[in-house]
Amino acid sequence: MSGSSAAAYLLSAAAVLGLAATAGPDIVGLIGSPAPAATATAAPSGQKTNPAGKSFVTVVRHERTAPSAGERKNGAPATSSAAASPTTAVAPCTGGRWQRAIEEDLAQLGSFGAVSVDGRQSPTDCAAISGFQQRFGIEPAAGQADATTADVARRITASSIPENVQRCDAGPGVTACVDLTRQTAWVMRDGAVVAGPTVVRTGFAGHATPAGAFRINKRTEKEWSDPYEVWLPYWQRFIGGIGFHETTTYLHDIARGSHGCVNLLHRDAVAMWDHLQMGTRVHTFGRRPGT
Repeated sequence: MSGSSAAAYLLSAAAVLGLAATAGPDIVGLIGSPAPAATATAAPSGQKTNPAGKSFVTVVRHERTAPSAGERKNGAPATSSAAASPTTAVAPCTGGRWQRAIEEDLAQLGSFGAVSVDGRQSPTDCAAISGFQQRFGIEPAAGQADATTADVARRITASSIPENVQRCDAGPGVTACVDLTRQTAWVMRDGAVVAGPTVVRTGFAGHATPAGAFRINKRTEKEWSDPYEVWLPYWQRFIGGIGFHETTTYLHDIARGSHGCVNLLHRDAVAMWDHLQMGTRVHTFGRRPGT
């Protein structure tokens, strides 16, 4: 480089540096800053940094909107789900062969939200099914139309029909009713249902829960079972060593059963405890399948 060229270069550099010095820290920061897409790094020694939470460079992202009807007709590539139109939302849970049966039962029960009885999963169906699953302790409670949900919905719906409710033959006062055939239970007061119907699990083969009319003869919020070495929450005995209590295992495991007791979900064990007392009638009827 010639002397004159070098001098010109030095003058230009000095001019730039002078401009940066007079223009303030923003220009200095811009010259030394990384590209907008890069992650932030520590500032060089002596260099001022921007206040926390304030970015010098504002990046404006232009999201692609959902394709128009014309674009879809012409075969335009599908956009990602994040950019899809809200009107094209996909059901957040799976359907299946039991979808319509579950919809029919939930529509008849009418207390778990709106459902469309068409055999096709939808976001509203999913929400109703998930709510039902949460109420009756079905895992996972993800709104899926599975066999367990269909079975429980069928049993609860059948036990809610007035003529089946009256099979308990409750009479005046309070009566705890257990349908051994459907594996459901409810509480009646002066002929009206005040709790349930809900699901239960009774004795398996060889330990079948007996059918008959009994009365609560012992109550304790936490009973220790000597033969099985387990705590029985909300224990209410009605015959021998048999009574109501909160389940200690997953209630819907069909391979399991009790040794004669009526197993309940936590919320139902608490409800039974609140409604029953010493001397309350218990009426069990029917027979658990397979016993």
